[in-house]
Amino acid sequence: MRIAVSSDMDEPVARLVVDELRHRGHTVLAYGALRPGDRKDWAWSAEAAAREVAAGRTEQAVVCCWTGTGAAMAANKVAGVRAALCGDAYTARGARKWNDANTLALSLRLTSGALLTEILDAWFDAVPSGDADDRANVEHVARIEGHAESRAGAGAGAGAGAEGVVR
Repeated sequence: MRIAVSSDMDEPVARLVVDELRHRGHTVLAYGALRPGDRKDWAWSAEAAAREVAAGRTEQAVVCCWTGTGAAMAANKVAGVRAALCGDAYTARGARKWNDANTLALSLRLTSGALLTEILDAWFDAVPSGDADDRANVEHVARIEGHAESRAGAGAGAGAGAEGVVR
């Protein structure tokens, strides 16, 4: 599998992600601090990795920053990307199974080598659920994403008043 990996810092755990993925037989495309000449900031590096997923050049991405939060936020702004910040194996498994996540966000601060192995094992062992409710939720997220630009003309959503406040 082709996987884009980004990090805003050249930290040991970021290098371990790349090494571990290659050890598992994946082709890794590196971004940010992991690739000389790239912009290292979390928003830019996570966006670059996420765009690879959205364009179909990679099947998945792993985006990293100090907390993982900023990288997840930036990746999720790219249409078609479903990034999940995972700090444990259970969350990683659930993100793949129930949310069909295609981008794993990791904290450089909190992820140890042992924890990384557990998270990656869970991530790659899980498969997206075929359950109708789970699929409907994933499809709904895609519809929300597709209509984000047209919200102003269509109102803020069911149950919302003109100000976008739910009553």
